[in-house]
Amino acid sequence: PPDFAAEVGDVALAKPLGAYMARVYDGRPIWLDRALGWLERLIYRGIREAANASRSIEERLAAAGLPPLPRLSWLELDLDALRSNLETIRAFAGGVAAYPVVKSDAYGHGAVPISRTLLAAGADGLSVATMDEALALRAAGIDGPIRVMYPVPPSFAGEAARAGVWLAGGDLGTLAATLDAADRDVAGGEPLGIELEIETGLGRGGVTPDEVAPAAQRIAASPAARLVGMWTHLQASEDESITGRQLERFEAATAALRSAGLPVPPRHVAASGGVLTGVPAFDGIRPGLSIYGIVPDELGARAIETASARARLRPVMSLHARPARVVDLPAGHGVSYGPTFTTGRPSRIATLPLGYGDGYARANANRAEALVRGERVPLVGNVTMDAVMADVTDVPGPPVGPDDEFVLLGSQGDERIGAEDLARLRTTNTWEVVAQMSARLPRVYHAAAEAVGLTTLTERRG
Repeated sequence: PPDFAAEVGDVALAKPLGAYMARVYDGRPIWLDRALGWLERLIYRGIREAANASRSIEERLAAAGLPPLPRLSWLELDLDALRSNLETIRAFAGGVAAYPVVKSDAYGHGAVPISRTLLAAGADGLSVATMDEALALRAAGIDGPIRVMYPVPPSFAGEAARAGVWLAGGDLGTLAATLDAADRDVAGGEPLGIELEIETGLGRGGVTPDEVAPAAQRIAASPAARLVGMWTHLQASEDESITGRQLERFEAATAALRSAGLPVPPRHVAASGGVLTGVPAFDGIRPGLSIYGIVPDELGARAIETASARARLRPVMSLHARPARVVDLPAGHGVSYGPTFTTGRPSRIATLPLGYGDGYARANANRAEALVRGERVPLVGNVTMDAVMADVTDVPGPPVGPDDEFVLLGSQGDERIGAEDLARLRTTNTWEVVAQMSARLPRVYHAAAEAVGLTTLTERRG
């Protein structure tokens, strides 16, 4: 548009593109308005990303008023992608309540900023695995509903009630002890919320269908507790036969409650795999991996929705580094401990300052690649606790130097290294790849392609 301008330095828009479009397309149908809004966001984002591609991480952080990184390796987390993924996965589930899973530091993405973003984007609450994860969120000022999905020592019943944290009841003995503790420690205020986990076939936890009525009656008899939910966990959401039998057992547990004259609380079954394979959403979902833009490994082509999900879900995490050293080594020179790699020719080797101490697995040694200048380069020699080496001999153009930015997880140019690629290299799953990212890796959070937050071992900004 003739009145649309941008300054390359800070990408400040001289006049909003939206205002221009509103004038040009005034009076058009609502579907066109929405399409134009999508186009506006796409163009705006593209301009910002193009500008950021030419800016160093130091320049981007300084422009956002954030402190510099304490090291030359870092994670970047795309909060726009996170919000979009929540919207996408909820749409797949028919718009029901969503309680995203933020356990294990939000799968390595940083639990506090991720939780804040999800709740602001409309998540109905959060799911964690442990009591201390829930309390850490509360200490950080996260005030949305939080459910703990794994057993908690009964002595924490009072603290959970005071913090407004729901606990899981999956064993009659532990449940009885938890209710006794609640009756003793919860005086006035909100009662302790308990969700009953139902054992339907996973073999890991939960009361059996014939135990569900006695368990619910015991909760109802306590003045300090209330039944707030009922759930189960699928063993293999991609297997229709296994899932079908689990759902039958779950419905049997529901029927047992009704037969005993007890109210049926809100129910939830589907995590990411369940949502993407069309498992009934019941009253809510608890998506984990998909919220972070990754389709569960085991789905493959099984899910009708998987192809669409892969196209619409956007990975939130990327891993970046700049070399601590770039050196030319002669032929016959060993690289890293062992050595397990010896140069077969004169080689230019870049040392990237991250390793298995940061969650980049030692099993990636002599298998994985990195991206630099949009080109794939092999990682050579053993991955150490603090370093991995890249052979950049064949990268076109001027010799690779200390100002070049490498991507070890994510996209650069037309190339991409996904969590699924790293998982295949070491015969693990994508959950482990992202969840292993260490707290010592700085995390840079951005929205609209601009840095908006930073966490390190000593800083939490934005």
